[in-house]
Order: sequence, then C-alpha cells, then structure tokens
Amino acid sequence: MSSANENGVSGSSNNSREKTYKKTTSSALKGAIQLGIGYTVGNLTSKPDRDVLMQDFYVVESVFLPSEGSNLTPAHHYPDFRFKTYAPLAFRYFRELFGIKPDDYLYAICKEPLIELSNPGASGSLFYLTSDDEFIIKTVQHKEAEFLQKLLPGYYMNLNQNPRTLLPKFYGLYCVQSGGINIRLVVMNNVLPRSLKMHYKYDLKGSTYKRRASRKEREKACPTYKDLDFVDMHDGLYFDTETYNALMKTLQRDCRVLESFKIMDYSLLLGVHVLDQSHREGDVNNVDGKRIVGQKVLYSTAMESIQGDGKAAEALTTDDTMGGIPAKTHRDEKLLIFLGIIDILQSYRFMKKLEHSWKALVYDGDTVSVHRPGFYANRFLKFMSTNVFRKIQPNRFSPGKRARNSVSALKCSSQEVLSPQKEEKAEEGVDRLGGARSLASLDGQVFWSYNRPDLVPQTPYPHEASSLRNTLSPPSIFVTDRYLKARSNERCACSTFTLEDSAICLTSEQSTMDIDRDDDSVLDVYF
Repeated sequence: MSSANENGVSGSSNNSREKTYKKTTSSALKGAIQLGIGYTVGNLTSKPDRDVLMQDFYVVESVFLPSEGSNLTPAHHYPDFRFKTYAPLAFRYFRELFGIKPDDYLYAICKEPLIELSNPGASGSLFYLTSDDEFIIKTVQHKEAEFLQKLLPGYYMNLNQNPRTLLPKFYGLYCVQSGGINIRLVVMNNVLPRSLKMHYKYDLKGSTYKRRASRKEREKACPTYKDLDFVDMHDGLYFDTETYNALMKTLQRDCRVLESFKIMDYSLLLGVHVLDQSHREGDVNNVDGKRIVGQKVLYSTAMESIQGDGKAAEALTTDDTMGGIPAKTHRDEKLLIFLGIIDILQSYRFMKKLEHSWKALVYDGDTVSVHRPGFYANRFLKFMSTNVFRKIQPNRFSPGKRARNSVSALKCSSQEVLSPQKEEKAEEGVDRLGGARSLASLDGQVFWSYNRPDLVPQTPYPHEASSLRNTLSPPSIFVTDRYLKARSNERCACSTFTLEDSAICLTSEQSTMDIDRDDDSVLDVYF
C-alpha cells in the first residue's frame, strides 16, 4: 500500500477517524454506492439496445433500498436510502463507446473494495478509486450535477466526433438520498495510475494569482503543486515533434469545445514519472503484493487520448509504461507523462462573473483564475505551449541559396569566414605577387580591398584626391585579387591606379572574375 499512499491514497489503517461527507460516513457512502450501482446496472441489462434519443438525456430513475431489503433489493446494514440514476441509457452508450462491458463495470465498482483518495483541492469532495485503477468516483455539488445533465447532449455529440480527448470521460451520474441529504456522484476515468509513482504532480490552470501549493500541501508525501511551482521546479517537458504536435492539437480542440459550452476554471492534472529514478528505486508496479496491469478501457490512457492513429498508441501502451507519454527534461532525463483535463463542471455564470469582477478590482484581472471562457482558453493554451510542453529541436544545417549575376549576393558571400587552410593559401598567393595593400578609405569608406573583392572601385571627386597625398606614399598602387593563385580556373585582369597632382585616373581593362564557391554557384562580376 506504500506506493498507493505516495500517490495520494488514504488507507483505512492510516486514518484515526473516518471521514464524513454531509453527515454521512465514508463507509456508509461507499456501501450505498456499490449497492445502488449494482442494482441499476444489473436492471439496465434487461433493456434492449437502441439509439439514444433526446429525451433519454433527461430521464431520472429512482429505487428505494431499505436496510431490511425488499423483493427487488437485497438487505444491508446501512441506513435506508434512495438511489437515483440520471440518463441511464445515455451513460450506457458512453460506456459502450469506450469498450466497457456491464460485467466489468459492475465487478470493478461493486465486487472490489473502493479506495479512498486524499483530496488536494478546496472543494471538499470525496474521491474513490476502484481497485483495477480504471474508475474514479467523485462527489459533486448540486449545481455541478445539474450542469453536467444539461451538458450531456453536447457531450454526446463531441464524443461521437472524437472519442480521443483529454476531457473527462463520464460513465455515470448518480444521487444517494439518505436522511434528507442528497449526495451526488459522478463516475469518470482515472488519469493517474497508482501502480506508478508520480514523482511530481501538478494542477495547472495557466493562472499566476495565488497559484502556489500551500505549506500544508507541500508537507504531504505526494503533494500537488501548482503553476508557479512548475515554473520554479522545471524548465519545461520536452517531446518529439510528432508527439508535441498531437498533444497540442488535442489540447486546442478540447479547449475550443469547453469554450463553446462556456466552461472555465478547469485544470490540467499532470503527473510526472521519472524513469531513471524509478529504476534506482526498483519495481513499483506492485500494490498490496499484486501486480497492476495497464488500463483496459479504450482511449483511457494519456498516449491513446492524443494519438490520431491507434496503432502507435497500442505499441507504447504496455504494463511497464501504463500508457504514459514519453518525454525528457532539459537535462535529458527520461520521463513518462500522465495528464487529463479535470474540473470542467464550472460554467461562467452570474456568480463566477461576480467573482471575477471583484478580484479584478483588487488584483490584475488577467492573472486571476476565474475569467471569461474565451480568454481563459487562450491563456491556458499559451501557458501550456510555452511553459509546460516544449518541442525537441533537431540540429539542422541550412545550406546557402544559389545566386547568379548578383552583386548583392557576392557581398553576402564575401563576409563568410574562410577556413584556415583557404586563408593561408590565399595569403601565400598575395605575398608571392608582392601586391600592395588595398587602397585606403575615402571619407572613411574602403572602396577596394583584397579582403573585399565584392566592392567596385569608384573614381573620387577632384577635391577629395588631394587628401590622399599624405596617406598614400607610392606614386602608383598595383592591386591584385586574392583569388589569382587560389583557384586554377580563375581569370582576373589587373587594374592600375595612378595618383596625379589633382586627380586620380583609373585605367583598367575590362575584367571578368569567375569564382567557384563552395555551394557550386558561379557568380560573374564585370568591372
């Protein structure tokens, strides 16, 4: 049970007192859940399969389960309660879409003991996990259950179009009524498998206002950190190009769906398993002496949720990886990433608008968690794509572009750095010819240089020529090109500059210089 505790599972042996929810003990609630779901799912098998109709989304079935039992229900040692099932035919369709058979659903929830998880959030909800790691049962508020019921037709349409999604996968909505108290429950997919230790766990919203884990949360064995903690602790998670593109495409599509439903304040639950560290710690795929195998529900793992083609996902979904997405740190540490969007049952209604308006008066309105759906989605995606998920950049060589008969291209090529061997060869050729250095500058600009064969010589104005007498001592300067001896196929006629009293006369034969560049492009320059 040690690895389960490290992932946030609260064992009964560690609890000195039992938790209560709305004055109902956790054991009584778990018993009512198992009895109620066992009856309603078993009763549903007798109904024939048919297409889901619009009215099926608003059907509510109810059954009373007294402690002494009845003709339809078994006896039990819990207080009398009534169990309601919302949209049973619609949720049966959802379970079938993900390959969940009624017998497997019943066995996972009703035959094996439910495991209570610790809740890091501020909602006060209770979480139960099935022993096979497949399903999470969460208590929700009345407004959240009501919103999910209204959301079902659109949710049905979205799942039909794309079952591969990081959005929560809802498998059932129920209500336990006991002693005048209503406890509403939702059954959904499990994002973080407990058989693999999550070395880091994050609840990310893309917000910065009060987005650090509390001191009490940090003291836990497996704390759930927040946005600012991630920025401080990690330099991003790196994926190969194909995986990164698939992940971001899935997130963008899911965020647009949530925006269309006017949903905000959702989070990305992110679990990071460090493979190198787990190898040092030994095999952690054992819980209570039993080896946990990978999840069997379709599209339930992180890799399956982002893959467009299921073949690649099936190849990577093994009992060792548990369907995690391979990634690396900036230090090249190997990771497995588990993630999913959670808490989507928050709509931007009057109370949320009022909360945002009040916080915007005191703090920066763009940094607070509560915001209008469109802005929230864009901020969420921007944070994920820039701070959290990053693409591994391959080393690429960019070859030079070919150019012909272009002086501008020649100017660019002259600035390239020659290799040491080529420079020595060029300098030896110039020294043997005894050519003089290039002409000095006119008005501080070099108009001809053996280091700059791309610059065309120009005749200075008469009033500028006199300034050269003090700087140029030789009466004539002979200029040669540095490529004269460097290449056997280069042809260059020499240019002679003669310095006279009042002007410089340029006498030059028309020359053609053919330069064979390293990228096999030939540039012809005519002087």
